[in-house]
Amino acid sequence: MYAIIESCGKQYKVAEGDVVFFEKLDAEEGKKVTFDNVILVSDEGKVQVGNPYVKGVKVEGKVVAHGKAKKIIVFKMKAKANYRRRYGHRQPYTKVEITKIQTAEKKSTTTAKKETEKATEKVEA
Repeated sequence: MYAIIESCGKQYKVAEGDVVFFEKLDAEEGKKVTFDNVILVSDEGKVQVGNPYVKGVKVEGKVVAHGKAKKIIVFKMKAKANYRRRYGHRQPYTKVEITKIQTAEKKSTTTAKKETEKATEKVEA
């Protein structure tokens, strides 16, 4: 099972157990993060495509670490004008481990199981 989610203006393909690097998220290390903007879900050949998002589907993850990416060098130059500027940039990121992809079908089947168990308990008593 995998899902395509939208976060920080980008789209990411995630599956359970994946470690994904997102743009800096406002969450502390060790905390749980939920992504509601799920664009597509594929489960054993069944594909659900949202318009724009799939309803009732959530992707949960755990923040592993925060950090900065490798430095890139930005160099500006104008020819014949003696203009040169050089500086670097390190983009901050958040490392997230995907723990669970929760679909609406799984929710409804688990609640249906609970209801049938309660009904059978009442009939037996």
